[in-house]
Amino acid sequence: MMSTLEVATHAPNRSVEIGGRSLAYRTIGEGKPIVLCNRFRGVMDDWDPLFLASLADRGFRVVWFDYSGLGLSTGERTYDPSKMARDPRDLVEALDLRDVVIAGWSLGGMAAQVLFATHPERVSHVVLLGTTPPGPLVKLAEQLFFDTAALDTYGIEEETILFFEPRDPKSREAAKRSAARIAARTEARSPRVPTAWAASTLSGPRSPIFPAPAVLAALQTTTIPVLHVAGDHDIIFPVENWYALNQQLPTTQLLTYPRAGHGPHHEHPEATAEHVASFVRSTAR
Repeated sequence: MMSTLEVATHAPNRSVEIGGRSLAYRTIGEGKPIVLCNRFRGVMDDWDPLFLASLADRGFRVVWFDYSGLGLSTGERTYDPSKMARDPRDLVEALDLRDVVIAGWSLGGMAAQVLFATHPERVSHVVLLGTTPPGPLVKLAEQLFFDTAALDTYGIEEETILFFEPRDPKSREAAKRSAARIAARTEARSPRVPTAWAASTLSGPRSPIFPAPAVLAALQTTTIPVLHVAGDHDIIFPVENWYALNQQLPTTQLLTYPRAGHGPHHEHPEATAEHVASFVRSTAR
């Protein structure tokens, strides 16, 4: 019998036809659904399978997918979060998922926030991973992210810069372990996101990077529990921008790992899954 990690690594590709396009997705586990919205340049193969497996082991049905026009999905591609949110919304409806935990990493965290704000009826919890709040920022991104994110390919050094904390030896080792787990899938992989197209969407450090007044208003008034998980040195979405909103967001909890970067759930996959499970068990709208 395969371990849950092996199941996550080799999960079969599936698809649903909806809205004139095919959305590719994978799913493992049984229980409460959690739908994962991916990062900039991410496809289904860029989630650490140990994080996925750890969620499944804690009673979640884990669903992750390729955005329209990217990876194995068809349709018109976009990195506009207001339009990206259509993909998880349609996937939730196509799979008839209810009381969903909507989760998103980085750019996907913006899409998850849009979905939560515009279609809260199927959402029970929001889990955000290394992303930005809507509105003006108190701390801007570092140019290093934009210089690195636009490179054609990522080696282990680039992945460490982007998603971990290069100055910390333990974080560098965690980066190597995560990369090895991700590379373990060698067949039926999603095609890479076109570099030139993705790079053309980058605009450099600015405030706000996610100007969405309606989303901020939803966060300020919602009864839906929200969890944000971050590293203390996120070079694209500094966690300080979430702490600046203390006392404005009535249901938002913040978890920050020390000596960690933009991919806290890849550096601490099992711990993050445990925190997510505890958060979902202990909170309700």
